[in-house]
Amino acid sequence: MSGRERIRHVVELLDEPTPVREIADRADVSRATADDELQRLQSDDWVTETTVDGTKAYDLNPVRMLFDEVTDLIEAHSRDELESQLTELKEEQEELATECDVSSLDEFRERLADEEFSAGELRERRNVIATWEAINTELELVKHAL
Repeated sequence: MSGRERIRHVVELLDEPTPVREIADRADVSRATADDELQRLQSDDWVTETTVDGTKAYDLNPVRMLFDEVTDLIEAHSRDELESQLTELKEEQEELATECDVSSLDEFRERLADEEFSAGELRERRNVIATWEAINTELELVKHAL
């Protein structure tokens, strides 16, 4: 991969605003090359510029990411497939609610604060929350695609 391709690869993996120097180091390119490519990516709406501890940093553009994910779903699936996927996700969400004896993720979270749990039970509940959040995210993406 070229230096610019490595920068794009590093940017695709960002999960928080990251200083230019760190992006350059991860991509094994000069700071100037990273800065130039990041400015180009910003002009194409792939990243947004921000600051971290007073240093210029970049993060993935969440609107662009959403648009790309929805577009990918539309291109990869027919309307019938998306409707089936929506039904399956809703069923998974309802199964979680039934298993946890709650009506919503918010209610499940409230119980975390209201009851005493062991460390193992808390880890298990955090896993349920992560699963529930992932299902909610997928539901929203499929709804947007539809």
